[in-house]
Amino acid sequence: MPEQLSVNDPDWWRHAVVYQIYPRSFLDSNGDGIGDLAGIAYRLDYVADLGADAIWVSPFFVSPMEDFGYDVADYCDVDPIFGNLADCDALIAAAHERGLRVIIDLVLSHSSNRHPWFRESRSSRDNPRADWYVWADPRPDGTPPNNWLSIFGGPAWEWDSRRRQYYLHNFLAAQPDLNFHNPQVRQAALDVARFWLDRGVDGFRLDVVNFYFHDAELRDNPPLSQDRGVAGLTRTNPYAYQDHVYSKTRPENLAFLESLRALTDTYPGAAMFGEIGPDRDVMATTAAYTESGKRLHMAYSFELLSAPFTARAIRRVVEEVGDAIGSGWPCWSLANHDVVRSVTRLGLEADPDAGAALVTALVASLGGGSCLYQGEELGLSEAVIAPEDMQDPYGIRFWPDQPGRDGCRTPMPWQAGAPQAGFSAGTPWLPIPPEHQARAADQQALDPDSGQARVRRFLHWRRGEAAMREGRLRFLDAPEPVLAFLREKGGERILCLFNLSADEQRLIPDMVAGKRLDGFGEPVALRGFEAQPLPDGGITLPPFGIALYRAPGLVPE
Repeated sequence: MPEQLSVNDPDWWRHAVVYQIYPRSFLDSNGDGIGDLAGIAYRLDYVADLGADAIWVSPFFVSPMEDFGYDVADYCDVDPIFGNLADCDALIAAAHERGLRVIIDLVLSHSSNRHPWFRESRSSRDNPRADWYVWADPRPDGTPPNNWLSIFGGPAWEWDSRRRQYYLHNFLAAQPDLNFHNPQVRQAALDVARFWLDRGVDGFRLDVVNFYFHDAELRDNPPLSQDRGVAGLTRTNPYAYQDHVYSKTRPENLAFLESLRALTDTYPGAAMFGEIGPDRDVMATTAAYTESGKRLHMAYSFELLSAPFTARAIRRVVEEVGDAIGSGWPCWSLANHDVVRSVTRLGLEADPDAGAALVTALVASLGGGSCLYQGEELGLSEAVIAPEDMQDPYGIRFWPDQPGRDGCRTPMPWQAGAPQAGFSAGTPWLPIPPEHQARAADQQALDPDSGQARVRRFLHWRRGEAAMREGRLRFLDAPEPVLAFLREKGGERILCLFNLSADEQRLIPDMVAGKRLDGFGEPVALRGFEAQPLPDGGITLPPFGIALYRAPGLVPE
């Protein structure tokens, strides 16, 4: 078994590679076409061998699956399609045996409308949970109480005929928002976290962590000026027309996150990392939410996920986060279950093996935690889903003008040539593209130059390099499309060069950091992460290539 991070390292999250598992699509153990917890447990050796430090498991709680688990009907039980609590306990134990920590996805801002809490809340205006959700009277003309919009399109308010009031939903109408101004709701959320920490999970990925509180006065959101945008959204969605200063990212959220952090800190080694949903002032929000020792351990946003894939844009995002975050800590990602797969989105189709290595090595080298989404190591492209096969409610709502999320959620291809690529003995919940069969995990395991093999080599090499895990990050000037930076710790210095284009790039030391770089240094002997040396002291970086050098010659500034 490969060496893992120390179980006694309380700061493991600062440099961890977290492998995200979308359970519906990882491995189906019982032939119903839907992945499950037993399937995840069966493939843990694959994840550990890849070099990940932890797994993040997307929601597996009881749910009607209107939003595929992000609409929770019971926070403290497993949906039968995924297994049961015994399967969950077995998964946690199996992961820990392999040195993998287990992060679970908590969706606290909203529940399903089938949750018992909501059923009781909507039954009357005076029941014990009457104000556990956000209820408001209509305006005199019967319209919603304000102009807030749902990310899934249309008003963020749904009429309930029994209470004769509207309830708030920032997402689907089937996902009513909990009222975090109510102390009983806050306590219930803490109780949910405690339940899972007691079962042995190592922390939480907190879904849309800036959505917990709303403006108690329900003031209208102002319009967002045309020259400003919301990362991850386009104006095909009316949500992008508002400045959501009152419907989310409220100051009261900070105190609740401190309570959640205080609870988490009573479980040694447990960590919280949050997803900051679309927000116009994401840098300030990230800094506040990750203030050292007080709130989240780390957070990621959509900035890097939505930035152009250029050296200038990536450097700008990373430096802006570094300047703004203060004592906080970032988490980097270029893919997840909500965005188009990176090979397609970033234009890496010409060489998906090199592209898989490029994406993983980049996010794992930028200083901070990093997330690797299942299948990215295989260089999978975005699947094209026929309209009749679509499952994603967001994709169905905005088709064909905006891509939905089904294309990045198709099942993992485990075995080339096997029925359903070895994912299931039944019919998968989403079709598996034929082109994914050729990129199956078993085939890539046999090829030392496959994306999977390159990712594995890089992550295992990185684990033994303190400068890459914990060192200072310093960008160097380099011509597009080359991204250049140093990772430095103590006397160790590693130069990282990334070619972000499909064209070969020729470099000489003077082209990187000007006259301040006197030689690239000693090349790291890592197959698939090499440049071709030239007689004049320069190098040739292959398309989507990466080169790593020890102790480059830096001229004092």
